[in-house]
Amino acid sequence: MTLRAFTQSDYERLINWIDSDELNYQWGGPTFDFPLNAHQLSQHCAQPDVWPFMFSVSGESAGYAELVKTSEDHFRICRVFIAKPFRGQGIANQMLCQLIQLATSEYRADALSLAVFEHNTAAKRCYESLGFVVTSRESGMRSFRGESWVLLRMEKSLLSSD
Repeated sequence: MTLRAFTQSDYERLINWIDSDELNYQWGGPTFDFPLNAHQLSQHCAQPDVWPFMFSVSGESAGYAELVKTSEDHFRICRVFIAKPFRGQGIANQMLCQLIQLATSEYRADALSLAVFEHNTAAKRCYESLGFVVTSRESGMRSFRGESWVLLRMEKSLLSSD
């Protein structure tokens, strides 16, 4: 299982994964319009503080995630996605463990944060299992087709408690 840089050759695969308006919003929030396209991905990935990654299992693309630099020692994990055939197998946990290790070793991050919609209970459980804790709950800020979606902000310190 390998985490590698997301490249232009991966665009079509990610576009095919994000196959509905609702999934597009759950995955990308207000950042992307549906249908997702190569132009949107290209513009997004060209930002200097966005580092996108593809996760492969036995040579097959299984997931996507980003690190977004918010300060010298703090990064956000954004747009985590696991392809349907790989769900329910602990792949997200393994991908995120590698992403956390990369943030620590390569980018010298002291803290990570993320946001997840409250109704995405599988993702929330995964993040909690990795040591993320809810720091705030925002309601009334995001909605999809008139339904308010509660956004949870979560954080994890990477500093050892020695």
